[in-house]
Amino acid sequence: MKITAVTTTLLTGPSTNDRFLREARRLRSAAFIEIHTDTGLTGIGETYAGYFCPEVVPSIVDFFAPILIGQGVEDIDELWRRMMHCGAFWCRVGLGTSVLNGIEAALWDLKGKQAGLPVYALLGGAKHERLLAYATGGPANYPLARLAEKADYYLSLGFRGFKVATGSYSPEEGWYTPATPDEAANFEGAKVDFLRRHCGADVALMLDGHMGNSVGKTWTLDIAAAAMRALEPYDLFFFEEPLPYTDPWGYAELCRETTVPIAGGECLTALYEWRVFIERDAFDIGQPDASYLGGLSEFLRIAAQLQARGRGVATHAWGAAGSLMQNVHCGFAAANTRILEVPPDYAGLHHDLLAGSFVLRDGYVLPPDRPGLGIILTDELKAKYPFVPGSGEFNSVPGKMLTS
Repeated sequence: MKITAVTTTLLTGPSTNDRFLREARRLRSAAFIEIHTDTGLTGIGETYAGYFCPEVVPSIVDFFAPILIGQGVEDIDELWRRMMHCGAFWCRVGLGTSVLNGIEAALWDLKGKQAGLPVYALLGGAKHERLLAYATGGPANYPLARLAEKADYYLSLGFRGFKVATGSYSPEEGWYTPATPDEAANFEGAKVDFLRRHCGADVALMLDGHMGNSVGKTWTLDIAAAAMRALEPYDLFFFEEPLPYTDPWGYAELCRETTVPIAGGECLTALYEWRVFIERDAFDIGQPDASYLGGLSEFLRIAAQLQARGRGVATHAWGAAGSLMQNVHCGFAAANTRILEVPPDYAGLHHDLLAGSFVLRDGYVLPPDRPGLGIILTDELKAKYPFVPGSGEFNSVPGKMLTS
């Protein structure tokens, strides 16, 4: 089997069927890489860069494509090394690495289809019979009665845990982020106290500070520490991104100061960037994203380094169907995976491309059983979700405001 072409497909569709998430975001974009062969088999992978800056993905894919033409998939790591070497001056971390991730995932999907095996079987086999899933819920929709409806909704979908953001959001009031130690302690403490009393002790609760993509509203260590002190009585599964990624030292200090498990890493690419945090014990739980950080093999290298420090993994997966399944396969292949992030009540760019390959039962994800990653991308689906320029999500600033 030889590779004959490498192409990019950009899509735009409904962000979600979740009415609570739709209050803040209605459309989403996605970028898929397709690797075609002389056998008729096609490998499909996704880069999470397609959620933010889809327009730039095709040119980077085209840059790497000649390295793959005429090659087989016997040694994916060697093909990855060739691409990384070719982009060494601009691809060690960041956007280039993220796009390379989608290409590498498509190679694994192709190899799995050729072998008739799910990708995790090629990555060393499943280390878990099932994995706990949580509903990733975006904003904390307010007022509190609305937040209670949201919690009940996720539990009704079969989840045993969910995550909401710090602060609050309502269509009438917009976004609110606590900005002082007292504000953060009082607001987040009251929120989680309410959720714990409403949901009971058996539901896994998580908070997300979103400090990886906050501009001008990031917490300092003293604000984050005050929030953690207020949250310690409530048995959080983890607190995600309480600080910006420019402060690995603050993350490490926070991990030492609080009993609340500190999570992060969704914005980090490549083992090199991850090591800055891992070697400082800056995360109790790492959140690698197998559609963003550089590849499925890179995910497992990062997971192994976290495991060597006694740290766990909670996958990040907020791309479309490819992102979800890449993280599911890597989650099962990594021994220290503790939980999987799952978009609840997902829309067409998940549902239609998954075609039943993702199975959630009694709050747990089961190992996929289809060859490859378990996603499809037909001409009909491409026509159904045509790409809308400008549909990528970004952090709004004057002159470039996110309106959908």
